[in-house]
Amino acid sequence: MNGEQFQELLGGAQLYAQSVQHVGNETFGFARDGTQHYLVIAYDPRTPAMTRDNFSGEVQDLDEATALKWCLPSRGNARKLRALFAWTAPQPIGLKRSFGAGDRLGLAAPAHIRAARNCGGENFALILAQQSIREMTRTQREAEDVLDAATWGAFQENFRAAWGADADHLKTEADVRRLAATGFTFFTIDPSEHVDVQADALQLDELERRFLLLPDGDALSQRYAGRSFVFALPDQLDKPLRITFDRATFLRAAIKYARAVSHTVALAKVLCEVKGEGNFDLEMSVDETPHATSAAEHFFVANELKGHGVRVHSLAIRFVGEFQKGIDYIGDIDEFRARLKEHVLIAKQLGPYKISVHSGSDKFAVFPILAQECGELIHEKTAGTWYLEALRVAARREPQLFRHIADFARERFPTERATYHVVENLDGV
Repeated sequence: MNGEQFQELLGGAQLYAQSVQHVGNETFGFARDGTQHYLVIAYDPRTPAMTRDNFSGEVQDLDEATALKWCLPSRGNARKLRALFAWTAPQPIGLKRSFGAGDRLGLAAPAHIRAARNCGGENFALILAQQSIREMTRTQREAEDVLDAATWGAFQENFRAAWGADADHLKTEADVRRLAATGFTFFTIDPSEHVDVQADALQLDELERRFLLLPDGDALSQRYAGRSFVFALPDQLDKPLRITFDRATFLRAAIKYARAVSHTVALAKVLCEVKGEGNFDLEMSVDETPHATSAAEHFFVANELKGHGVRVHSLAIRFVGEFQKGIDYIGDIDEFRARLKEHVLIAKQLGPYKISVHSGSDKFAVFPILAQECGELIHEKTAGTWYLEALRVAARREPQLFRHIADFARERFPTERATYHVVENLDGV
């Protein structure tokens, strides 16, 4: 049965022709009737069932030789679809250049796939499911909802490339286990609660006092205190990057990040236990801090992870300048490029792993620089762009709805801004 023949059976429902798949004598397709979507299975009821009985739905007998099974895109049906068509399930994507397309409401996966195809999608891996615990809480979604939306989008668009599912900003072992059990393949560990952001402003005597509280201070001193590490930038062999851990630099890096590294190592061990080593992508995120991550701090974090046997596929640092939500980069472009070169060099030497760009929505000023300097070693993470475009549509087509959203956002802003890095001026709204 081809797509045209399938469409003729559906009456007023609209078949997504590219979704049609065949399993033995059964034909699968994704269709929309009004605002409701269905997985539709066409088959000859006189023949033995291949897989149709695995899916829950309503049977419609058209004639003696033709029947349709209308299946809602439920959680159970999504699980069965992933089992039947492996390409509708996420996979680890390793060190391939990647783009995280956060879909906050579960509506945008087909559009993300089309956009990726239109801009050379074979050159990067798409993280089709991506949402943090805090975003799921805000939007009242479960982890299964996020993964299922990506599965149905992949099936609708017949998306056969390997795609990932990012359990973003995980902070606890319970969350890691829950998202791993759901089927996510990419895990972003957020140890921000274990980062001592006060270290940047402390004087030497206070740094010394706090250092004494670290459980592995002696071992850290042996590895870093007073030592220098030299790397040669590929295009500046006569001007190598030298990282020197003088007393203050060492103490700040250790106090700021040692506990965060320990927390990440512990959660990485949990992932190895529940997923199996090599069966997931791992990212560590240290981007949500007030000050930029220095080359020395980056080296300290990456070298400690490596020393503990933890392989990260990407690391999210706090870049110089401002990466605020929904607006372009704020800062000195030349300085950004210079510091980025250092970070990429460290990633190549201690990994390789990808530089992960968080709050990457609409950072058009630095996108070319990231592409030029990072090459394959880049993971771009964004969620806000498509949502802003959705709001633009609402403003044009349903102004009252948009006003309701804007009023609600203004009311919630003082509470919600606590977990985001933004500089706001509501007087301008």
